[in-house]
Amino acid sequence: MVRRLDAARAMMRDPRVSITDIEARLRTRYTADTIAALQRLRPDLHFVWLMGSDNLAQFHRWQSWRKIMDSVPIGVLARPGTGLSAQLAPAARAYRWARLRESEGPRLGLAPAPAWAFAHIPLNAMSSSAIRAKGGW
Repeated sequence: MVRRLDAARAMMRDPRVSITDIEARLRTRYTADTIAALQRLRPDLHFVWLMGSDNLAQFHRWQSWRKIMDSVPIGVLARPGTGLSAQLAPAARAYRWARLRESEGPRLGLAPAPAWAFAHIPLNAMSSSAIRAKGGW
């Protein structure tokens, strides 16, 4: 775990982003619980949650997914093979009225929840599991 955190910190050069093991320290199991705990601990901060489009495609199956959508703005990052299915997924359809245009994505950090934006980014077909197995972390 420490090696993975160190590698992530070395990769992230934006001073506005903090790489932590907060979920392990909070002992939360579900994303909705982690977000709620963070918002209680730091009510002075405005959190944005990032997820891959592969997660948005099945997000409606997550525990408390509506609570997540209603509590924090979400940035959805394109993943190979899931861009269209994610944008047509039940969660995306249920919150289509809260979607920002991609050009508005930079203001997601200031948007009140619910709000979400889809970002087309350079695609890497390798899964996070494969990157970890390769030693890329």
